[in-house]
Amino acid sequence: MKRTSLEKIATCLCLILSIIFLGGCDRGDKKTAVIVYTSVDDIFARPVAARFEKLTGIAVKLVTDTEETKSTGLMNRLIAEKDRPVADVFWSGDPVRAAILKIKGVSTPYKSPNAQGLPMKFSDPDGYWTSFSTRARMIIYNRAKIPEGDKPLSIFDLNAERFRGRACIANPLFGTTSMHAAALFQVLGQEKAKKFFEDFSRNGGKILSSNGDVKNSVARGDCLLGLTDSDDVNVAVSEGKPVGFVLPDQSGMGTLLIPNCAVLIKGAPHPDQARKFIDFLLSPETEKMLAKSKAAQIPLRPKIKGPEVFPGIEEIKTMDVNYQSLASTLENLMKGFLKKWTDENS
Repeated sequence: MKRTSLEKIATCLCLILSIIFLGGCDRGDKKTAVIVYTSVDDIFARPVAARFEKLTGIAVKLVTDTEETKSTGLMNRLIAEKDRPVADVFWSGDPVRAAILKIKGVSTPYKSPNAQGLPMKFSDPDGYWTSFSTRARMIIYNRAKIPEGDKPLSIFDLNAERFRGRACIANPLFGTTSMHAAALFQVLGQEKAKKFFEDFSRNGGKILSSNGDVKNSVARGDCLLGLTDSDDVNVAVSEGKPVGFVLPDQSGMGTLLIPNCAVLIKGAPHPDQARKFIDFLLSPETEKMLAKSKAAQIPLRPKIKGPEVFPGIEEIKTMDVNYQSLASTLENLMKGFLKKWTDENS
């Protein structure tokens, strides 16, 4: 079947699901509900939603994504629902999907008063999405099999001869790995970024289905090292797995940060409740909650105490990326090099 046909079928399924979902959500209930789509793991998002419900009396209908299609699945659903929106808010686990929704005309600006104190370099200057608590892309490695003196310090160490056939990443067409790929193309340029991926495959690197699979594979020792997110690292550390972690390229291009984003959906059925929920997401209280949770997210506000396991935002050399333009970079990669490379190496 041709790809265009598959895309049409996927769009139709999204619309059918929307109609079904719409039937279970009272669009006329303007006082008591807000519908939130989120690519953040349910275990981390639900306590925040519950706290908001307790404080405001507004019920939160939370719709989460799957691990394998993290961010991408709900983003496509929001695009399919553009002319008849079901969601009020998209709580995105990364800025790229939020930027794509802006390009597609799915979101609308909202500059929350609670954004005060958040560094605006991570957010859309026009107010289409505002960033808060962040994860970081990290190298996770097996401490039992890699001596401290031989631990990786850069993402380029995944392609080192000493780790031949024992490095892994998640599928780069989805989730934060896709954002990381786009950031590498932006920071390194086309040729160096392509070389990184080509060297990875030549060195026998493995593509797994998700960041969680990367974490588990390294913890078991099937892979010696891999790229994953800081929340996955924290889960492995808290479970006593024999893993260590490195914020990569602290003496070079820096570590990629992946902040959460709050997005107001254009034509939201419950706009007042949506703005209140976004206000709560951007509050210091939410940053504190996410820092204390197993997500171990790093507050973007420097004065808020972060998780014990990771350094604070002011201690991290961050990769200098333009989050607004990553969306167009990623879209081009998904249709070109990255799609071809993934198909050839999966």
